Amino acid sequence: MVEFIIVFREVLEASLVVGIIYLLLEKTNQNSHFVKLWYGIFTSILASILVAYLVIKAKDSLGNDSVKALFESIFLYLTAFLIWYVVFWLSKNVSDRKALEDQTVKAMQISAWGVFFVVFFAILREGFETVVFLISSFSITGSFSYTGFSLGAILAIIIGYLIVRQGRKADLKNIFKYTTLLLVFLSAGMIAYGTHEAEEYLVKSHQIKETDIYRPWDILKPEISSDGAKSYHLLHDKGTIGVFFKGFFGYNSNPNIPEVILWLLALLFGLNMWRRFYY
Repeated sequence: MVEFIIVFREVLEASLVVGIIYLLLEKTNQNSHFVKLWYGIFTSILASILVAYLVIKAKDSLGNDSVKALFESIFLYLTAFLIWYVVFWLSKNVSDRKALEDQTVKAMQISAWGVFFVVFFAILREGFETVVFLISSFSITGSFSYTGFSLGAILAIIIGYLIVRQGRKADLKNIFKYTTLLLVFLSAGMIAYGTHEAEEYLVKSHQIKETDIYRPWDILKPEISSDGAKSYHLLHDKGTIGVFFKGFFGYNSNPNIPEVILWLLALLFGLNMWRRFYY
């Protein structure tokens, strides 16, 4: 579900950008620039894959568990702030067709490769955001849904094509409004889990003791059978329902006090900003 929401939103934005530029070139008989547009698309996708590879390699190259926990904590915080920035500022202008067309025309006047650079950086921005959001989501859940990823991308491309190319009407404001609301919860969860990883860093680097950490509730401990197998309560963060809550809301079945407070503050902040922008 998380992968679907992230990929659908980002790919839809990229599809609208490409579609609008494609129609501008077609309308102004700038057929010679089509090749550069496709170059921009393919190279930006390759660059996004390279970004994903470098981030994963940087994470895996870290030495001990405490440093990895610190890296994930900082990375999750930065991702949450990036979501807030993208959601509440950049995505407001996604459907600003006139501004995008003006930018493309100016780029073509400056350089013969202007279309390439406009498309490349527009899609690379979306690709970078997708990479960061998905890696942070994976850090929380430890799993990845290829089905959600694929369906999100396919549906976004189809909708983007129908809106731009076929002239179908769609309420883009509502699409972004509700996907934005879901990302508000996701960003609050990343703040919570980033706080959890900061705690892991302090414990693993022996700066504090696990027994010194007060937890508001910790009642869902796993049960161990006689053969050593563990069974988890439905609401444990490794249980059937808890796993979903963990991936989407940053749920933890044994949180510390700062984790609870920061999750609540991040959620209230995000909901307030969402309400101001969409109502």
